Amino acid sequence: MPEVTTAAKIFTCNQSRDLAEKIAKAYGAKLGKVITSTYSDGEFQPSFEESVRGSRVFIIGSTHPGADHLMELLLMLDAAKRASARHITAVIPYYGWARQDRKDKPRVPIAAKLVAKMLETAGATRIITMDLHADQIQGFFEKPVDHLFASTVFLPYLRSLNLENLTIASPDMGGSKRAYAYSKTMESDVVICYKQRAKANVISHMELIGNVEGRNVVLVDDMVDTAGTLTKAADVMMERGALSVRAICTHPVLSGEAYERIERSKLLELIVTDSIPLKKESKKIRVVTCADLFADVMNRVHNNRSISSNFIM
Repeated sequence: MPEVTTAAKIFTCNQSRDLAEKIAKAYGAKLGKVITSTYSDGEFQPSFEESVRGSRVFIIGSTHPGADHLMELLLMLDAAKRASARHITAVIPYYGWARQDRKDKPRVPIAAKLVAKMLETAGATRIITMDLHADQIQGFFEKPVDHLFASTVFLPYLRSLNLENLTIASPDMGGSKRAYAYSKTMESDVVICYKQRAKANVISHMELIGNVEGRNVVLVDDMVDTAGTLTKAADVMMERGALSVRAICTHPVLSGEAYERIERSKLLELIVTDSIPLKKESKKIRVVTCADLFADVMNRVHNNRSISSNFIM
């Protein structure tokens, strides 16, 4: 007999509650009830307060540091598996630990692969995520991965700006594919930044490949951490004659002195999604929600409908 499609159940980890509430509202459902008990030493235990037996369960949780965020997601996946949920989808707006996607020197881990195996072992039967740091991370999973593009939510905003003489820029060589995809859609020029690092998060030198004089530049990247690269690129571009510099970054990690650097920089605006909650407000940071994108894909997955339209840049 064909499987009967019943209503899906949506739950959230604590770190993604604000986004999960928006996703649930857009989906047309209420968040399931979960309580978390915490021991005096910091150990915690999430508990589903309703039956999930035989259900399709969506568990929403970004895995940005600290490690408790990843641990909470793993515990909830395990709880759903042990409660006999039929399908368990981990909805991970920001897939953390993804910068460690290869061995770039001897005797280091491949954390992105390790996290993938942990998620599957915990019980995830499907992964929905957005703008992975490296596309090949999908290959670390044996379960289906739906890798969404944040361009779905950024491009309408970018078009609304009606920028003349638009140039799309990548802050490094690794992001050139993303920059070319945006430029193809927007029918604009492309500029690539070439940078050399003294060490992690410290740039020693930066050059531009391309011309920005008299152009309105939009930098695109998958994440912004310390904002060192973005602010350095913005300053260099303004020195080279750019009319304005904005940045589109999917995941606002924003650690260290990131907020201070952004405020001091020549960046006109930083546009991000709510995949990670902002630590504080900033007049230069605009948040565009990704809730509708995730809600639509979750609905399509639950009803066994195609989601290929969400993969088009």
